[in-house]
Amino acid sequence: MSVESVFPALEPLLPRVSKPVQYVGGELNATVKDWDSAAVRWALMYPDAYEVGLPNQGVMILYEVLNEQPDVLAERTYAVWPDLERLMREHGVPQFTVDAHRPVAAFDLLGVSFATELGYTNLLTALDLGGIPIHAADRTDAHPIVVAGGHAAFNPEPISPFVDAAVLGDGEEAVLEITDLVRAWKAEGSPGGRDEILTRLAETGGVYVPRFYDVEYLPDGRIQRVVPNRERVPYRVFKRTTMDLDAWPYPKQPLVPLAESVHERMSVEIFRGCTRGCRFCQAGMITRPVRERSIEGIGAMVQRGLEATGFEEVGLLSLSSADHSEIGEITKGLADRYEGTNTSLSLPSTRVDAFNIDLANELSRNGRRSGLTFAPEGGSERIRRVINKMVSEEDLIRTVSAAFKAGWRQVKLYFMCGLPTETDEDVLQIAEMAKNVIRAGREVSGRKDIRCTISIGGFVPKPHTPFQWAAQCDPATVDSRLRKLREAVNSDRSLGRNIGMRYHDGQPSLIEGLLSRGDRRVGRVIERVWREGGRFDGWSEHFSYERWVTAAEAELSPLGVSLDWFTTREREELEVLPWDHLDSGLDKEWLWADWQDALDEREQDDCRWTPCFDCGVCPAMGTDIEVGPTGRTLLPIAPVGKGSPTRNPALTPNTTG
Repeated sequence: MSVESVFPALEPLLPRVSKPVQYVGGELNATVKDWDSAAVRWALMYPDAYEVGLPNQGVMILYEVLNEQPDVLAERTYAVWPDLERLMREHGVPQFTVDAHRPVAAFDLLGVSFATELGYTNLLTALDLGGIPIHAADRTDAHPIVVAGGHAAFNPEPISPFVDAAVLGDGEEAVLEITDLVRAWKAEGSPGGRDEILTRLAETGGVYVPRFYDVEYLPDGRIQRVVPNRERVPYRVFKRTTMDLDAWPYPKQPLVPLAESVHERMSVEIFRGCTRGCRFCQAGMITRPVRERSIEGIGAMVQRGLEATGFEEVGLLSLSSADHSEIGEITKGLADRYEGTNTSLSLPSTRVDAFNIDLANELSRNGRRSGLTFAPEGGSERIRRVINKMVSEEDLIRTVSAAFKAGWRQVKLYFMCGLPTETDEDVLQIAEMAKNVIRAGREVSGRKDIRCTISIGGFVPKPHTPFQWAAQCDPATVDSRLRKLREAVNSDRSLGRNIGMRYHDGQPSLIEGLLSRGDRRVGRVIERVWREGGRFDGWSEHFSYERWVTAAEAELSPLGVSLDWFTTREREELEVLPWDHLDSGLDKEWLWADWQDALDEREQDDCRWTPCFDCGVCPAMGTDIEVGPTGRTLLPIAPVGKGSPTRNPALTPNTTG
């Protein structure tokens, strides 16, 4: 049966809200398919505002992968701002998709991609607006199956009361397999109802269904064990890893936003995974092993994406883009290809020790020369050994000096505050590093207009990292160190006036820590915060620390645990962690050994270029590191720079060797 669009009811409300264009859909490359011709229907949600969610690569990829299937329909939905939420409740308009404005409750599946835990309350808003019970236990066969994904899904326990299932890792193949199971189940007449399809998903070993697992607790509040409560359900759930990225060249037709968004560019993921071994970095740990996209695959994606969108900037994405084994050839080949056009290249993530001026010049050849961004993460050499960020201040000064000498005028440096074993002195070293950057820039350039911006975030221990056992630093200590850092920066006006400082206070980080390492009991806190008005907690203007603290006290105290118990408490080696039954491929004993190395200030090399350190991923996942070099080059497309129509080039091997 066809599902009616809610747009006739929505449209009269839009003149009464801010940025109404974000709700109307119709973006370039959006897809609207016939409802009745689809056997399986997905609503894909990014639980944040349109301007943040639309550029998200993960949602965009799944949207396209699913819609390529002839009998599958996928549409997008985003969190609505509180002004529209109030009007929707007042006028009975349900949560809708932006593509065809269909009610989310009408779909078979609601896939929610969580990049950060602070989007959890927005999920509850969407469910409630959609007329979908917020508790998974209260849903019937008439409701969508709510599936969580994204990095935060590697510990979905805090939202386990609200989701039916979670998928760990890469989604391209996973969503197609889920679709196949749902299609077959529906074709059979939906035997066994909701319970049966969830069981079929769970028994694959790659989909986690929280209701099929019981959690038992010790008297002191720690977890005793997590066990399946029915047959056909495995004890452990494994992450998904897409190995051949060239076989998945998505998005082929990137979406172009109607409203302003956080990234106005066409992006290509040039490799996935990271083996640098930064101990704080969950993304680097859970996305192992490294899998590179070939230079030919990248070239084809860039050309197709530019033709499909009209964007003038190409972002070459990964966790550390300059680490691609052929990054020099890639940037030169693309710069050659698009020379004389307005097409510019950017590497959003660059390490000091992988950067060089030749690379930077290729990136800026066809575009404006913007500032350079690096992430030393820690201010002192000692703390960088603890976190395994093997970059010396000497390396940084040498790199920025070369850049300033070559004409750059500003650099941004990212740091964290509240790292394990950190002292005030470690943080104050950030000020000295920034001053040395200004001194070096003035010396090599002979100019006074050198700028350095230091941006500092609060450290949050994450699951599946060596720091998953660490005590989180309390907000008062973080804020005290940041005040001392500002004083140190301003102590020398001749240098300090050229140093900008941006930072986040410690309070949101503590709440993120609660949601990051919490267990099922934290779901009560999330629900209470939401019922008391919590929305868009990732936005400082909407976040209320007091609301979270009050809710945590009310909901956790009767259970014998607390906000501090989940955050500022250090865990012991043998404690059962809430996510231990969810397998990221990393060996827990290896993570513990690396945690001990951190406390001893011992560094770990990058296993791409050194012997295996036995982290467990490759044998556990049946995978291996996949890197070049291929020895191939991109052929330039001469007509591009001459204003002629672009043609599809032959991307061929370099036959001269």
